[in-house]
Parts: sequence; structure tokens; C-alpha cells
Amino acid sequence: MTGVSHSVAMEWMAEGHEYFLTCLMSLTDEEVEGPSRLPGWTGKHLLSHVGHNARALGRLAHWAATGEETLMYPNPSARAAEIEAGAVWPVHRLRSFAVQEQDRLTLLLGRIAADRWQATVVTAQGRTVLASAIPWLRSREVWIHACDLPSGGDFDDFPGPFTDALIQDAVDRRRTAQGLDIDVHATNGGPQTGTAELMRVEGPAVDLARWLTRGVVSPRLRTGAGDLPPQLPPWL
Repeated sequence: MTGVSHSVAMEWMAEGHEYFLTCLMSLTDEEVEGPSRLPGWTGKHLLSHVGHNARALGRLAHWAATGEETLMYPNPSARAAEIEAGAVWPVHRLRSFAVQEQDRLTLLLGRIAADRWQATVVTAQGRTVLASAIPWLRSREVWIHACDLPSGGDFDDFPGPFTDALIQDAVDRRRTAQGLDIDVHATNGGPQTGTAELMRVEGPAVDLARWLTRGVVSPRLRTGAGDLPPQLPPWL
């Protein structure tokens, strides 16, 4: 994880949710019904995912607050089933759903006592994390998915410290979960992640974040050998 405190991540989560809604409000219902920037998903799929993700993370918040084990999803196929079920709802229902579930998640996170932020919960990927990671998990969802909306947002709008934390998180995950030996260096004062023998990639922090999380290869990125970096598989 990033080492970001839950209080800072809560602020990023709230800011990211407002950014997501701002991007969403700029879209007509017809645009939401059309393709999103994620392959195979419409804007309705994306809204369904964002709403159901808040609901699922709310289960982890309940677990942290009460000690009662409540998994994000009851089985491996439940996440995809929820997304598909919501994707047939009318757009106006999905717009409201994204707001209502975020509000509910914020309420549930507010019920976690100070000593319970160090309790452990299990993510949908089977990783055991501290409860303090829940706001971070949500903040990256709303900021990144705002950029996945049809004609949505842009990584350039992200707060600099959030972008730095996102880069570190993505590098850590690609190293541990995917075995990719990546070392990145932000040429505009962002993070440096160490020395890797296989691949060193340099460029502006925002381009590194796009590449690490969405596989977008910017011409401003270069490997240590001077080449463009390769496209990457999905990071989550």
C-alpha cells in the first residue's frame, strides 16, 4: 500500500467523488449509454461499477467497525454479476446510485473508531490490508474512473500528492502481483521507486500514472534505453 494516512485518503476520496460527479454532470444520458473509455463497457457499466464498489467497500468498513466479517463479495463471480445487473438500469437511477452509495460509504467509514483503523480486512483480490486502506482504495476508484467516463476527466486534474501515491501503489502492485520489475522516475519532481534491473521508465508523473494504471504510453515516457515503454496488462 501507499502509506497514506486514512485521514488524508478520506479527503482525496471526497475530492475525487466530487470530481467524478462534475465529469458525470457534463454528460447527457445518451452519452452515458454509449461506450466508455474502458473496452467492452458502456458508461452505464462504469456507473454501476462505481456505485457497487462503494457498496462493497462499505462492507469492509462495517467489518472494520464491528469486527463482524463481511466480505466485499460473497463469491468470485458476484462483482461482475452486480455490474451487469446495474448496467441495465435507467441512467437517472445509476446517477443517483453512485451518489447514494458514496454517501453511505462515507457514513460507514465515520463509524470506525480510532483503534479500529488498524483492524485487518480482506479485499476482493484476497489481500489482507488494514482498515485504514479502505479510503485509499475508494479514492483511486473515483479519480481514475472519472477519466474512464465517455469524454470524461483527465489525469492532469489529479492532486499532485495523490498522483504520487497512485504511482507508488501501482508500481508496488505490478511488482508483487505481476512480477514486473519496474523502476520509475518522475522528471517533474514526483516519486522515484528505486533501482530495477529490468526496466527504468522516466517521464512526467501524470504520464507515469496513466501508463501504470491504464496502459497509455505517452511519447514523453522513455525507458533507460531511450525507447518508449511497453503497454502493460490491467493492473487490478
